[in-house]
Amino acid sequence: MTEIPCGEDPEPCEPGPAGPLFVPVRPGPAGCVARLFRTPVGGRTAVAFTTEERLGAALGDREPWIRLSEPALRALTEPLGVREVTVDPRLAAHPVGPPPVRPGERRAAAWRDWDPQAVGVLRVTGAAALAGALNLWIG
Repeated sequence: MTEIPCGEDPEPCEPGPAGPLFVPVRPGPAGCVARLFRTPVGGRTAVAFTTEERLGAALGDREPWIRLSEPALRALTEPLGVREVTVDPRLAAHPVGPPPVRPGERRAAAWRDWDPQAVGVLRVTGAAALAGALNLWIG
């Protein structure tokens, strides 16, 4: 018995979601551009959601989106070398900002809490002071 490849099988190996999907987009030079994401192992993937609520829960309520079918999304991203489409992912990210402080607890400032611009100012100021000291020492 010969095996039929998935693309030619009348019943696909993995059934896709029925109907149009909610695809996150960003503004581009010619209109909207589908956003591409990375998988946990670093590969590129297109992302789509079955409901607007799931898209909002994963990416925020203000995330722009368009409706596309899965074949249309694949056709859009395949020329870019992206062959994977992830539907309804559970995106995970580290919390933004410092961890919450418990009542009555005091936390020392960590390097992560510093303002990067202030650190740059300290570097420039320190370099200027060093140059001034060398100028005085050399004469």
